[in-house]
Amino acid sequence: MSAHNKPKRASGITIGRMARAAGVGVETVRYYQRRGLLPRPERPQHAYRRYDEDVLSRLRFIRRAQELGFTLREIAELLSLDVHDCARSHEIAERRLEDIRAKVRDLRAVANRLSRMLTECRAGHHEACPIITAIGQVDPPFDTKPGASRR
Repeated sequence: MSAHNKPKRASGITIGRMARAAGVGVETVRYYQRRGLLPRPERPQHAYRRYDEDVLSRLRFIRRAQELGFTLREIAELLSLDVHDCARSHEIAERRLEDIRAKVRDLRAVANRLSRMLTECRAGHHEACPIITAIGQVDPPFDTKPGASRR
């Protein structure tokens, strides 16, 4: 077979290679496609779908944005913005930072509670384990009106 008659190889990379290059699994790529974050190229007859560098760059963008704590909904919005739309991306990032700071405050409070439980536990001489007792304490009902009960 001469060089002129060789079957043409499709350009781009397969989903598996793209996933590996971005540090995600193939099912993650498919999930992003279902969510509309990544395009799904047409499948040539008797061949694999091929992805170009733009899709790989988009996939890497999604992963980096997730590492920064952005939700998929926020990532979709960021992807829809023009690179010059700093005002809107700033709003999205500012809101995400506020949420992250609130979570950090919540985690610090949880760490403090757990630390107090451990301190009490280390003190020893308890009839019952203070950690298990504290975790098992009954929460007050959601509705604090007299006669209201939790289901």
